[in-house]
Amino acid sequence: MPHDTSPLALAQSLLRCPSVTPVEGGSLAFVASVLREAGFEVHRPVFSEAGTPDVENLYARFGNAEPYLLFAGHTDVVPPGDVSRWRHDPFGGVIDGGELYGRGAVDMKGGIACMMAGALSFLRDNPDFNGSIGFLITGDEEGPAINGTVKLLEWAKARGERFDHCILGEPTNPDHLGDMIKIGRRGSLTGHVIVEGKQGHVAYPHLAENPIPGLMRLLEGLLSEPLDKGTAHFDASNLEVTTFDVGNRASNVIPAEARATFNIRFNDLWSPQSLEEELARRLREAAGNTVRYTLIVEPTNAVAFLTPPNDFVDFIADAVEDETGRRPKLSTTGGTSDARFIVKDCPVVEFGLVGQTMHQIDERVAVADLDRLAAIYRKVLDAYFAPKG
Repeated sequence: MPHDTSPLALAQSLLRCPSVTPVEGGSLAFVASVLREAGFEVHRPVFSEAGTPDVENLYARFGNAEPYLLFAGHTDVVPPGDVSRWRHDPFGGVIDGGELYGRGAVDMKGGIACMMAGALSFLRDNPDFNGSIGFLITGDEEGPAINGTVKLLEWAKARGERFDHCILGEPTNPDHLGDMIKIGRRGSLTGHVIVEGKQGHVAYPHLAENPIPGLMRLLEGLLSEPLDKGTAHFDASNLEVTTFDVGNRASNVIPAEARATFNIRFNDLWSPQSLEEELARRLREAAGNTVRYTLIVEPTNAVAFLTPPNDFVDFIADAVEDETGRRPKLSTTGGTSDARFIVKDCPVVEFGLVGQTMHQIDERVAVADLDRLAAIYRKVLDAYFAPKG
């Protein structure tokens, strides 16, 4: 019996798959069966790396011509937490009060359901369109992101696949469907400052060296001046101290060491290398010749990127406005996403559902929003593949 390809039916089927990272839970198998039924060529590569769990992924393509529009996302979800606190089974796909409940309803099984519904609707009406539509779906976005999108892109490129544009269906809207399109993301860099002292008795400070004042001085050096003032599309980069530790439980002991951890969300004025150089400069100036310290910067694959406003962005914004009556804001706010990997291969824009309940107890999506998002994706496809005059 053919699948029901309405956005609600697709979303319910996906939500009933317990695909907590890295478990596939039947979610990719369901996506594969629906897309194969519609004529897509589907592949299910599994990637491995020592010290990490194996992860199943999915790549599907319809057509062989250009242009090639790719839909991307993930079917893995975070754990539901205390199931007894949920109003409905987090893997039940229950509708209550016009809302669909379940882990992944907005992040982002609902988005994938809408992508599929929009694409299949387009193909039913345009079976001989000139171009290609693809899906790149990972099961490793909510986890370490090692055996997912990065390797799936490498696998696809090794097969000779080349993409023209990509829509990532993460939940981008803060309050209402149509609020926001993400055209970029800030990068993320984590660092550690360790100040060396000398342990001793608080009653004999001349025999010890307290590292805490030195660490406070270094942190003041990092925080005293803004990293930048932002750009036309990005907020100012921000450095936040997230831990300050001495590991000392005794009130009468001067500690031997003090550590702080910080994270920077940075815009496209910086690269990880240039940012590390600026941090080192600020610390040198703050330390002078008196503070002994070490700076450790963790490797990062979260680099700031931007898809400048263009015709592709306009296709999406126009479709959103036509369906919702709202002209979406073009934004680069929020955390990182798999778009940071995809942008290396083609321009990528993010647009999905309202994210207010993502990762929360009783995660849910308005059924009406599923229908509207699927209609938006369909309108994007209509515009993208419209015959050029």
